[in-house]
Amino acid sequence: MPNDLIRQEIEREVAANTILVYGKGTKDMPLCGFTLETIEFFNRFGYPFEVIDVLDNDLKREVLSQVTRWATLPKVFIGGNFYGDTDILEPMAESGELQAVLAEAFAGKAEPAPIVRLR
Repeated sequence: MPNDLIRQEIEREVAANTILVYGKGTKDMPLCGFTLETIEFFNRFGYPFEVIDVLDNDLKREVLSQVTRWATLPKVFIGGNFYGDTDILEPMAESGELQAVLAEAFAGKAEPAPIVRLR
């Protein structure tokens, strides 16, 4: 029964966030290099995204691994679909495929913030 409740919680979180990262730590305080890398990756695109810390929630991490069939963190969902992590997303970004996925996921939603480059 607890697994079903956790699965329902995950479904609600994924549905509520166009881009959702399950990681170690938060957006403001990532607790591992891979979560930080994923945050920096999505910051490049300007779309809003959320990071949910599952470091201390072993049951949720286990259910997430079952749902995604992906053992490691972070786990990235875009538009309700699971995409893995930056090992998968970076090549998608290089080919332009990710930009199309993001545009479709955000169609009719918030426009990306302009990217400001400081010198």
